Amino acid sequence: MNTQQEAALEEMKMAIYQWFDEQENRKELEAAVKRTTLQIGIFNELVLNYRPGKTVVDDVNLGHNAAGKKSMNASPFTQEQILHEVQPLLSEIVRERLDKLKTSPLIDYRFTLQGTFATTDGLVELIVFETVFEEKKQQLLQRIQSYIEEKLEKGCYPTKPLETFFLARHLLDPYLFHELEAARTIAVFERIQALNKERAQALAEHRGNIIQAMKDWAEEIFLARYFDVTRSEYWTNEYKMKPDAALDNKDELNQPIDLLLYSAVMIIRYEPNYNKSKGKTYLELASQLGSVKATRMLKEGSDAFAREDVHLKHELAECKANDVFSLVTVVIRKEEAGAYEQAISFIFSLLRKGFPKSYKIKLKSSVRESLPVKGLAKSDTHRFFANALAYTELHLLLEEYAREAMKEFEWYEDTEGEKNVMPGSYAVFGLGLSSEQYFPLVEAYMGLVDDEHQLVHDKFTVVFAETHGVTEQSIPALIACLRCSHDSLKLKIQPELECEDKLSLFVQHVESLPDYEIERVLYPIWGKLEKLSVIARKAQEPRKGLLLRLLKAAGNI
Repeated sequence: MNTQQEAALEEMKMAIYQWFDEQENRKELEAAVKRTTLQIGIFNELVLNYRPGKTVVDDVNLGHNAAGKKSMNASPFTQEQILHEVQPLLSEIVRERLDKLKTSPLIDYRFTLQGTFATTDGLVELIVFETVFEEKKQQLLQRIQSYIEEKLEKGCYPTKPLETFFLARHLLDPYLFHELEAARTIAVFERIQALNKERAQALAEHRGNIIQAMKDWAEEIFLARYFDVTRSEYWTNEYKMKPDAALDNKDELNQPIDLLLYSAVMIIRYEPNYNKSKGKTYLELASQLGSVKATRMLKEGSDAFAREDVHLKHELAECKANDVFSLVTVVIRKEEAGAYEQAISFIFSLLRKGFPKSYKIKLKSSVRESLPVKGLAKSDTHRFFANALAYTELHLLLEEYAREAMKEFEWYEDTEGEKNVMPGSYAVFGLGLSSEQYFPLVEAYMGLVDDEHQLVHDKFTVVFAETHGVTEQSIPALIACLRCSHDSLKLKIQPELECEDKLSLFVQHVESLPDYEIERVLYPIWGKLEKLSVIARKAQEPRKGLLLRLLKAAGNI
């Protein structure tokens, strides 16, 4: 090597040394791996990004730009030199450091050094070094087996999400388990969910850990064998079957495809709406790989529900559901309350059993009702609930449905953009306008609305105020609406608030709000606080005092 190359190698060596030195000086190593027996080491990968004078070594792959701005210096290495001279030297440097850390909790049972190198021929990416510490590997396998037997198979108590985080990844790690056993793995995942079913928040965390592990396995291990993956301009993966993909050995594909289908169903059932399309994509890819089951699931829905749960045939109505496409098809055979009761009960039951809340309805009906709220999507889902709301005897059932359907960050599938609405919206809007009995439902709904991605509840607020006015009964619901309103909302209730009794009630409710919400509540009525201040100064007592209390609550005095 010439002097410039030796200096470059020294730069890489010092970056590697610095990383190891920093990690070895950490105080919390032992404590980190003592949280669970399923973690035997902290780091299993190191990434080196070489640019002359800007080399970075980290345990996180930061991509090609990890070294910051492009180096002004030309690389002294050719591609051949990186492969045949630099790689062996770096490999030996890492091996020497690891020899001292074989039993340290710093290093996992397997360790890899990945490298990205600037060369005169362009960027070169390669695995510089990889090794398996067999003693640690066997110890970890024993711990995994013991955990499954004692905590899951024989256990009857809830488990820790952290344990599931590691276990799910271990079971899908081809370096630990060379032969994937889909049925066994799925059984373990199901057992974890069964043991934790009584604790909703923890169960969601367990499921999240399982789903993420399966997605990592699908993307990085299984699908990568058969598909070339590229990123679209919207940062979603696009898959193209490799021309040399070996699909002849169906037996070899059975196990991973079963797990891929299980992953798809878990994503569709439990992931937020913005992630659910990934589940459908997995089914489509499995179908391309020759899975008859995947093709059937795309047509009829997953196997997550009993047939009687997804198909209702009655003389008044017929309903079918497909969870893969989040679609409920409703045919109203007789336009009467009983038909809509059958359909609502069908959907309500589905949601309680895990059907995606972000669904849409395909409706066949001769009636075309709509809600008196501007800006709502002219969809079959809207029409179905508007039709049903015409029957007052169904209102209590619709309230039950709405409370089950409402969930933050979920949307009816046939809405988008400014017409986005949370599941349950049409029922809540109709019920809230029909009777003060449903004002608490309106309050509960507004407490869940994702106001960053939904606008139409402002239109409902206008109609709500016009319908019910400002009363002792309506004020709590009205304020709940205003707490998630937007600057574009203009609420013409100032004339009603000229009444001192109504204004006094309004002020009492506003004063109980957190400081940061008060201006948002007042703006749709009076505009900026400066304008309200002018009005207050000109007002006569006791109205003046009440308006000043609003300003004080908003921090404007």
